[in-house]
Amino acid sequence: MTNAPLAARRSQIRTHHGDSFDDPYEWLREKESPEVLAHLDAENAHTESATAHLAELRETLFQEIKGRVQETDLSVPTRRGDWWYYTRSEEGAQYGIHCRAAADPEDWTPPTLEPGVPVPGEEILLDGNREAERHDFFSLGAFDTSDDATKLLWAPDYEGDELYTICVRDLVTGEVLADEIPRTGGGFFTPDGTGIIYTTRDEAWRPDTLWLHRLGTAVADDVQLFHEPDERFWLGAGITRSRRYLVIGVGSSITSEEYLVDLRGEITSAPQLVWPRTEGVEYSLEHAVIDGEDRLLILHNQGALDFELVSVAANDPQGERHVIMAHESGRRILDVNCFRDFGVVAYRAGGLERIGLLEYRDDSVDELAFDEPLFSAWPTGNPEWHSPFLRLGYTSFVTPSTVYDLELSTRELVLRKRQRVLGGYAPEEYAQERAWATAADGTRVPISLVWKRSFGEPGSAPRPLHLYGYGSYEHSIDPGFSVARLSELDRGVIFAVAHVRGGGEMGRNWYEDGKMLNKRNSFTDFVACADHLIATGVTTRAQMVAEGGSAGGLLMGAVVNLAPTTFAGVLAAVPFVDPLTSILDPSLPLTVIEWDEWGDPLHNADVYEYMKSYSPYENVRDGVAYPRILAVTSLNDTRVLYVEPAKWVARLREAGASDALVKCEMSAGHGGVSGRYNAWKDRAFEIAWLLDCLGLAG
Repeated sequence: MTNAPLAARRSQIRTHHGDSFDDPYEWLREKESPEVLAHLDAENAHTESATAHLAELRETLFQEIKGRVQETDLSVPTRRGDWWYYTRSEEGAQYGIHCRAAADPEDWTPPTLEPGVPVPGEEILLDGNREAERHDFFSLGAFDTSDDATKLLWAPDYEGDELYTICVRDLVTGEVLADEIPRTGGGFFTPDGTGIIYTTRDEAWRPDTLWLHRLGTAVADDVQLFHEPDERFWLGAGITRSRRYLVIGVGSSITSEEYLVDLRGEITSAPQLVWPRTEGVEYSLEHAVIDGEDRLLILHNQGALDFELVSVAANDPQGERHVIMAHESGRRILDVNCFRDFGVVAYRAGGLERIGLLEYRDDSVDELAFDEPLFSAWPTGNPEWHSPFLRLGYTSFVTPSTVYDLELSTRELVLRKRQRVLGGYAPEEYAQERAWATAADGTRVPISLVWKRSFGEPGSAPRPLHLYGYGSYEHSIDPGFSVARLSELDRGVIFAVAHVRGGGEMGRNWYEDGKMLNKRNSFTDFVACADHLIATGVTTRAQMVAEGGSAGGLLMGAVVNLAPTTFAGVLAAVPFVDPLTSILDPSLPLTVIEWDEWGDPLHNADVYEYMKSYSPYENVRDGVAYPRILAVTSLNDTRVLYVEPAKWVARLREAGASDALVKCEMSAGHGGVSGRYNAWKDRAFEIAWLLDCLGLAG
């Protein structure tokens, strides 16, 4: 095994609010420096050497994942206009192939497509495999067809930095048009198909400007539709499902503002303000036609912590509000989708997602029922203003990804497709349940568990356990199926999710209690969940590993400082482990926007002191017996820069944590490598390392 690289210490003093900190590894931030790149290469070589004994297991796991996936497959077709759109995959191919086939105008039942069987009349719109040729990385930031179905827009990223080049093809002639727009945040066609609406980013990677490009004209002549100067706010846009309005939205983590452009007039008309921005008030809108009147259904939290759904006149949005769903504490309303004859409301109750059908005539909401106690369900792929079906996605920890069509006339759920898991997967051989831990302040914290029944029930005897956590941005970790996870469950590992504060599982209060100056609750909740699983005999310290990514990587870094002996190993993916350095620098991507989530340590001494007290990098302790640590990052990540885990591991090694590793993808971004086979290999690498920490590598 190679020796661990020891980064040179180079004193660099950072002083704020009268406090000075010597940051000896900040020099690793120089991404273009040959010395930095050489250090990252050395880290990768050391990680490969340190895990060489797992090579056979990695290959076994990769083959297990690959062997459970139906490699040649198709998605359920989605109706848009006179076409069925779908994506298919082919064995041996990394990327999806986007296709369409003509639809019978009178038949809304999606055609049943068989994997590997040619689809009559198929038209290939975009083959991701051809697009990815000669590139180490490939992802799509946008994919759209014009309403008249004659043009295709797609926007590839070949670096992983989330800057996309918009391209256009004439689907009648096959010609790629000269309308290429580089360095965008993605875009879409105007309803008449003559233009493209797209966003661009400022130097801090913030989407700040909305543009109109007319096909056939020079990009230099594009018209600016909107600009958001406030560095705390990002910009987005879309067309309502009714195709009636362009909606321009600006928002921070806690405040939002929306504008409308009526597309019956000029798209370059001055946008109409819906509600003026008020600090701390968030809202979003959908267009509906109710009793012949254009209405806006607005979801907001003004005086309604868990949100309220109201209706206003589209021509007078600041006028009288009609309440459709009043605020109800503990029922967090998440989203509303409007169709011609009904609405769909998504909300959370009891820590789980719910879906209800909204009747415009009387404001009643009919909740859809599902059989499993733990599940995720959501509307998906419903571009049409009017359809006899509502497309839904569904999954659980034991139920593979499923597509239903809800037949609106009968309220019957029609199964269109369930992900096929090869190799004889039987859902009844696995079980899921929810447990509850008690935090130090008395708060009950939910834990979701899934396991294979043949190894016994949790608590019957201590078992290896993999504990996952996130806990930021009100993002919920909902029940979901994973093919790769089966390789753990089938080896006797229990997989668990700690639904810590800072996430959104239990309503808006759950989020508020785990952000800003309450952020420590996320960390102590996770430790409380681990302690509960140990105390109830589900696992032991020597049999438990932890994992989190991005903001969940911050969770991992803080937890190993709080409870270094609780876990046998910790996997931190693209981890936000040097948050104070990043949030103090407004020139870094997205920093100013992040002040609403973490606080502003640059201008507030209390926030500075609080963040410094939990920052993983700054609180590494000398001489502490840290668990095994694997930090996974990407060189081109613009959200959590590679330098954060690189500095963190350098400091851990200095403190004596000899078994801390960095794995840096040199051609990828925040989401890691592109291509499904590459992603499976990376996940096999991570699972092999986790199993090794659990003593199950053999």
